[in-house]
Amino acid sequence: MKKLILLFVAISIFSCKAKQENHQVKTVENISITASEVKETVSFLASDDQMGRGTGSVGIDVSANYIEKQLKEFGVKPYYDTYRDHFKVQEMDAYNVVGFLEGTDATLKNEIIIIGAHYDHIGTKAKMVASDSIANGANDNAAGTSSVLAMARYFGAKKSNKRSLMFVLFSAEEMGLLGSKHLANRLKDENANLYTVVNMEMIGVPFKDRDYVAFLTGYGKSNMAEKINAYVGANFLGESEVAKQYNLFKASDNYPFYDVFKMPSHTISSCDLSNYDFYHHVGDEIDKLDYDHMASLINQLIPGIEKMSNTATQEIKMHDE
Repeated sequence: MKKLILLFVAISIFSCKAKQENHQVKTVENISITASEVKETVSFLASDDQMGRGTGSVGIDVSANYIEKQLKEFGVKPYYDTYRDHFKVQEMDAYNVVGFLEGTDATLKNEIIIIGAHYDHIGTKAKMVASDSIANGANDNAAGTSSVLAMARYFGAKKSNKRSLMFVLFSAEEMGLLGSKHLANRLKDENANLYTVVNMEMIGVPFKDRDYVAFLTGYGKSNMAEKINAYVGANFLGESEVAKQYNLFKASDNYPFYDVFKMPSHTISSCDLSNYDFYHHVGDEIDKLDYDHMASLINQLIPGIEKMSNTATQEIKMHDE
């Protein structure tokens, strides 16, 4: 009888352990980005406490600490000795935050996809509006930053990327793309093997008159939009005539990588200045954004990044100009 009892206990323990392991696998397989998690990130970065995250400010240092903590929790390691990629802006210390998730394939891991967004904004404005001088930068670009961190959480948990993923939060974008210029040149000097750059910018509000979810800057310079749409099985990315008019391809952190590496490097956005009235305005506040839209956009994009990181060959290519 004693042997039967011990056998029953052993079987019960094994069964419980198997159920726990199955549950853990199921949880990893069904990761979904939620509106509440992107709102939490935006709410921290775009709060009045950060004073508009101007380069060289206390607010941007606090924001960098927050981003580093998130990346560490997600299992995304620093690309350099620390997460911070330091550079100078005039006399100010500035830094991109750079995380790295090595690919799972022995060969493809040598190729790097950058997923980036700028986390700085313009700080405070001299001209007050309704007693408010803080340009919080919720859509520009706490929103984009939240998407990069959300994707870092997803891939950090799933580890489904054969190619390596570099998660970069750029600083000093508002001062002339200085952070991305610095990192593009540094990676070039280090002979980094970059495949593509997917930059996220102002995804906080949806379009109401388009047959696509977001636009790709520099749409015709490569086949990235075509490939991502095929990867996700939807008309997800389109071309914005407003973006073409204002040459937004050169206005965000994708451009220095295109300029230095001559590679597919684009920005994804759902705001081309025609559907948001608070660009570089103190009214760019947390409560102006549509977090359900943001979560939906990120969840639609993730399979495209996942497929991009796993194709046997580099399918995204520049078009002849």
